[in-house]
Amino acid sequence: MTFVRVRVRAVFLLCALEFAGCAAAHAAVEPAAPGVLYMSPGRLGAIVAALMALTGVVMGGRALIRGPMGTGNGRRGAISALAAGLSGLALGGLVAATAPAGIGTGNGLGGAIMAMVVGLIGMSLGGLALARARRAAG
Repeated sequence: MTFVRVRVRAVFLLCALEFAGCAAAHAAVEPAAPGVLYMSPGRLGAIVAALMALTGVVMGGRALIRGPMGTGNGRRGAISALAAGLSGLALGGLVAATAPAGIGTGNGLGGAIMAMVVGLIGMSLGGLALARARRAAG
């Protein structure tokens, strides 16, 4: 993994965290029942959280399937998967905690719960890949 890819991932994570924080802050001023095509801050926050969690699953799966690549022992990909999965889990939890109504009201609660589950899966895959990298190194 090159230095540029690491920087791009770091910038992506920081932008996603900033965007989700802004979406959660504006949750109090959204209308009571947003329309189908209206993207409320809760929906946008849930989408960002789900994309972060899905990124963690993809990176964890790649780290677990491919194992050590290049000169390293596969540890960097596993740690990236853990970080992305944790970010998706945390952002999903933030959206779920700030959603004023239940599932189906357009506040992003269903997407937030899904992002939390997918983030947990991404963290699990990253943890398995990290354990394999430690076992291979030691």
